[in-house]
Formats: sequence, C-alpha cells, structure tokens
Amino acid sequence: MTSAVPVLLSSSSVFPEPTAAAFELAAALGYDGIEVMVWTDAVSQDAGALRGLAAHYGVPVLAVHAPCLLVTQRVWSSDPWERLRRSAVLAETLGAPTVVVHPPFSWQRDYARTFADGLRTLRDAHPQVRFAVENMFPVRMAGREFVPYQPGWDPTEVGYDAYTLDLSHCAASRADALALADAMGDRLEHVHLGDGSGLGRDEHLVPGRGNQPCGELLGALAGNAFQGAVAVEVATRGARSRTVREADLRESLAFARRHLAAVDGGSPGRSATADQPAS
Repeated sequence: MTSAVPVLLSSSSVFPEPTAAAFELAAALGYDGIEVMVWTDAVSQDAGALRGLAAHYGVPVLAVHAPCLLVTQRVWSSDPWERLRRSAVLAETLGAPTVVVHPPFSWQRDYARTFADGLRTLRDAHPQVRFAVENMFPVRMAGREFVPYQPGWDPTEVGYDAYTLDLSHCAASRADALALADAMGDRLEHVHLGDGSGLGRDEHLVPGRGNQPCGELLGALAGNAFQGAVAVEVATRGARSRTVREADLRESLAFARRHLAAVDGGSPGRSATADQPAS
C-alpha cells in the first residue's frame, strides 16, 4: 500500500548505530526519506556527508531535528539560537522543509523569554523552512512530577506557526493524542510515529505495541489530505541484533503505510486547501 504522505525514518531510530546506518536501512526497507537527528555523530552535523549519503542510497533528507536534547547542548554551539540557525541552514542546504525543535528547558530563561519572537525572526530569515515545535512531557521521579520545559510541555498553550506531534510523548504526558492533534489544527506540520503504554515515561515503542491511537490518527491525517510528513521514531537500542532492529523498522513502516492508505476523513492535520497560519 502507498500513501501521498511521506513516511520518513528518524536517524534516532537506529541508535546506537550511526547516522549513516539510517540511510542504509531506509533504502533497504523502502522509506520515503530521512529525518536527521543532529547529535554528537559528526555525520549528522555535516551537510556534505549527508548529501553524499542521500545521493548514494537514493533517500532524501526531508526533516532535520535540531540538537535540543540534554546530550546535544554543546553541539555546534552552547547558544541555542545558533544551534537553531545552523539547523535551518542544514535543512535549506539539503532541501528539507522542516526543522523539529523542542520547547526551551526551564533553566534556559533568556532563551525561553524570547523563544516565540526568535522563531519568527528565524522563519523570516529562512522562509523555505518551517520550525515545528514538538509536544514534550513531564518527568516523574520518586513519586514526584516536574515539567522541565518553559513555559510547559504543551506548545499549543503558547501557540506557534507549526507543530510536531509526538505520539510517544502523548503517552508519557498522558495526553489525548487526537485532542492535541485537533488543538494543533492546520498548523500540524510533522508527526513522530511511536507508541507508548501510558505508564508516564517516554517509550517510543513500535506503533501498535502500545495504547496510543496511532492508526486512528494516521487515518485522519490521510483523510484530511495532510501535507506534512510522518517520521518513524522508535527505540531500537535494545534490539539484540541488526536483524531484530530491521524487523522493528519494517513493521513500523508497514503500520504507517497501511493506516495512511486507509482514508478516514477525520480532522487532524494541515490540509492541502487550508490557509497558512497567521504570523
């Protein structure tokens, strides 16, 4: 089954294998493209290397995930704005329309205070790129809960020009994924496809192995002529072998294609005829 919605493989899905392995596996399994997670792997930061891999394997880079993780706070620069700027340049160079970005951490007070205005400035400087802010989740430890993001884990409470909906993060936050997709509305630009059991932690399970409405959401996106992309972002670091990892990624792709081809006619997603979000 095929779908008009491209299904990408996030390079994070092959960890601990390197970025180059994502291109190899995406080509072998038939993914439509790659979402590059920019992290400490030098290849993930190098436009020339990524362009070479895309050409060699015939798999384009269609999204760039900015280095927003705790382990990537020194990638390119300690300045979060410089990291976003370089992510935008990388996306432009590779022809990728989307940069995925997390909300600021709670301790990044100056960055958080200017985040919304700064994204608009970057958008104006890089008009070919959409900065899609991702929903996150609270952290629960020793029976306590805290939100390590400012002003919170739900970007729709602030309002941005574009969003990434992460289904595993919905499970971790115990949020209603379909309701959050509706709140994002026509500004839903990008989807991270992974599942979760609702136990309050980020799991990134193969879709269908948790309790999230992954299939229902994908059907609704297809039915609404969604114009963004779906990126498989699952955790395979526990895979006992490359064969097991490959099987998980094949299953994830088949799940996405099957449900995207089963047109549902629901409401989530940015449609082909929807007006662009106001600035």
